[in-house]
Amino acid sequence: MRVRGWARVDYVARSHAVDAMLLGTVLLWALNITITKYMIVQGWAPLAYATVRYALAIVLFVAYTLRRERSLRIDRADIKFVLAAGALIFLNQVCFVYSLKFTTASTVALLFGTTPMFIGVVALALGIERVGPQFWVGAAITIVGVALVALGSGRVGGSAIGFALGLCTAATWGFYTIAIAPLMRRYSPFRISALVLPVGWIPLALFGAPQLAAQHFSFPWTVWLGFAYAVVGPLFLTNILWFTAISRVGPSRASLFANLEPLFATVFALILLSESLGVLKLVGGALIFAGIVLERAWGRTGRGADAASDPDVALPSEGLAPLLE
Repeated sequence: MRVRGWARVDYVARSHAVDAMLLGTVLLWALNITITKYMIVQGWAPLAYATVRYALAIVLFVAYTLRRERSLRIDRADIKFVLAAGALIFLNQVCFVYSLKFTTASTVALLFGTTPMFIGVVALALGIERVGPQFWVGAAITIVGVALVALGSGRVGGSAIGFALGLCTAATWGFYTIAIAPLMRRYSPFRISALVLPVGWIPLALFGAPQLAAQHFSFPWTVWLGFAYAVVGPLFLTNILWFTAISRVGPSRASLFANLEPLFATVFALILLSESLGVLKLVGGALIFAGIVLERAWGRTGRGADAASDPDVALPSEGLAPLLE
C-alpha cells in the first residue's frame, strides 16, 4: 500500500513537472511577440533583426543536433519538404517582423490565434483531414472575431498593413505546419529545425542585407538582454521543453496549453508595452479564442482515408510541429 502511495505521489509530481514545462514554453513563446516589438521600437531594422537572430539560432540548433544525433542527413526524397518549409519560414518571419513594425503587439497576438483554423482549411483542401460542421462553426466565430479586431485596429494605413501582415503570419505558420508534417514522421524536430532554418535564412539574409549594412548596434544592455532572450528562449529552449513534454503526455494535452499563447501574448503586450485594447478588439479577441476552443472541444469528426493509411502523413492537429517564433 505504501508502495502504491509513493507511486501515486511520484506520478502526480511528474505530471506537474510536465505541465510546468508546457506552461513555461507557452509563456516563452507569448513573451517573444512583446520582445520583438520592443526590439523594433528601440531601433532594430526588422529584417536586420530577423537575419541576425536566425543566424545565431542556426548555430545553436546545428550544434545541439550534431551533439545529440551525430548527423543531419535526410533522404533525398525529403529535400523538397525541407525547401518548402524553409520558404515558408522566410515568408513567416518577414510578415512577423513587419506586422510588429506597423501595428501593435496585442493585435498580432490576437491574430496568431487564427493559426489552427488555417491549418484546418489547408488540411481539408489537401485531403489530409475531413472536418465536420463544428469546424465551420468555430471558423465562422473566429472570422467574426478577426473582423472585429480589424475594425478596432485603427485608421487605414500603417495599422491596416500591420493587420494584414499579422494575419499572413498566422497563415504562413499554418502552411509551414502542413509542409513539415511528412518530415515529422521520420526525423526529430531538432534535425528538422537544423535543416529548415538555414534554408529559410538564405533569402532572409539576402533581402535583409541592406538593412543589416545600415544597422547600428549601439544598444543599451536591456536591448541586448531582450535579443539574447529572443534567440535562446522562444527559438531554442522552447523546442527542447515542448518536445520533452510531448514525449511524456502526448500532443493532445500539449495543444491545450498552446491555445493559451495568444491570450498570454496579449496580456504581456498590455502590461509591458502599455498597449490598450478597445472594446472591438477585446470582443474580437474573445471570439477568436472561443472559436478555437469550441472547435477543439467538439473535435474533428473524421480523418481522410489517405491520412489514416499513409505512414508518411503526420496530421497537423497532432500539434507536433516545431515552433520557431
